[in-house]
Amino acid sequence: MELIVNGRKSETGAQTLAALLDEQELSDAKVATALNGHFVPAAKRDTTNLKAGDSVEIVSARQGG
Repeated sequence: MELIVNGRKSETGAQTLAALLDEQELSDAKVATALNGHFVPAAKRDTTNLKAGDSVEIVSARQGG
């Protein structure tokens, strides 16, 4: 199915947000996620289903100055 991930069209076979992170090799990373503009806590990623056209944001903290 086609999703928008961080503003870019992306093809995926993932059915859940957790599976998408796994597919993107980010399952062990400390990231924040949002689905269609709504924050999804890490504890709910396994049960957050995806559907074609969804918009997913995956962000990580950065340090710097």
